[in-house]
Amino acid sequence: MRVLYLLNISNPDRLSADSGWIFADLLAPALVDAGAEVTVAAPAAAGDSRCGFRQTKTPGTKYRARFSNDVDELVTLIRSARPDVVVANQIEEAPAIRTALLEAGVDALLAGYCHYLPFSFNSGGQLLLDPSLNDAGLGRPVQLAFAAGLAACDRVMVHSSTAASWVSAAATRMTVDLGDRLRVVPAPRDERLVRDPAATSSDLSPDSKIGIYNHRLYAHYGTDKFVRMARGLTESGKVRLRVMDLFGDRRAERKGLDDSPERMRDQLATLPHVQVVSDRGDRTRYKHLLAGARFGIAPFRHGCPWSMSVIDCQGMGLPVIAPRLGWLAEHIDPELCFTTPEGAVALAERLVTDGEFHALHAKRAYASTHDFTPVLIAARYLEAIS
Repeated sequence: MRVLYLLNISNPDRLSADSGWIFADLLAPALVDAGAEVTVAAPAAAGDSRCGFRQTKTPGTKYRARFSNDVDELVTLIRSARPDVVVANQIEEAPAIRTALLEAGVDALLAGYCHYLPFSFNSGGQLLLDPSLNDAGLGRPVQLAFAAGLAACDRVMVHSSTAASWVSAAATRMTVDLGDRLRVVPAPRDERLVRDPAATSSDLSPDSKIGIYNHRLYAHYGTDKFVRMARGLTESGKVRLRVMDLFGDRRAERKGLDDSPERMRDQLATLPHVQVVSDRGDRTRYKHLLAGARFGIAPFRHGCPWSMSVIDCQGMGLPVIAPRLGWLAEHIDPELCFTTPEGAVALAERLVTDGEFHALHAKRAYASTHDFTPVLIAARYLEAIS
């Protein structure tokens, strides 16, 4: 099977902060191991030397990635790769890819992977537009472009059952019949970030009482809620926080659309018992920073269909506390979900003081990632696009 994997990269300046690129870098070699011939078309190479690579332009903004498609470039790519399957990792690009397949005279299956949902649903079933894609009222056009992408695909892949539910409900509202085209295929875990908690000590020293927040600091991730919670978590002095600055210095174009990561980073840096750190794009350093923590903290992002950063923590045997919403409520152990700031503080303090409680949830966290190895995910991926 020849697979043309079309990948948009949102964070070309810091690939280690781009979940789509990490996904491709982990998955592509596993697909090759499983017998597929993979060509990645992206602004930066992903996978190993066995994967083909076609360099594409980096969209200037997240809106250009959705509304500015070069059909001529797509036709050239398709004619060169002669794929059996084309994967659209920017789902809104699928109609343009379908057009290019038609012009190129290539009868390939078109699979869309919904890495990012421009909507979510609240507990009352109300559809909510993603605020990060609603500048100048563009939220509704993005949602409609997403629906057009769903309609153009032969297969639609999502990360989780929560994402499948949301995509199905949104498609129904926009009169797109998904039929039997929807598949749940999670992202693979990074095998470099795996540590069996049974092989580590249950240290209760002051230096071990660190909670890590390893998510992008966008406002739409609910970072302002985390800032408020951070004050409560550290007030007693029982818990210290390590906050990851995953982006570093971003380009002016990206700051112009959303400068919240820089603002949130600066606010967090002023708080007592809060350390803001950078992995500098180095996965070895990132692993070291995770390994020095006692537990992880999930983002407060309402429309969260998946979190690779949560899986990173769990693969390292770190229990993750989480607000009870979205995919987090589906995946995180119910005992570690909270609904109030006071509940979060109680869980954090128990994880750093109760060795037995921590050991139990470290074991459960680690076990929750066992089915996400690249080998297993590649098999599910190929089954989905067959």
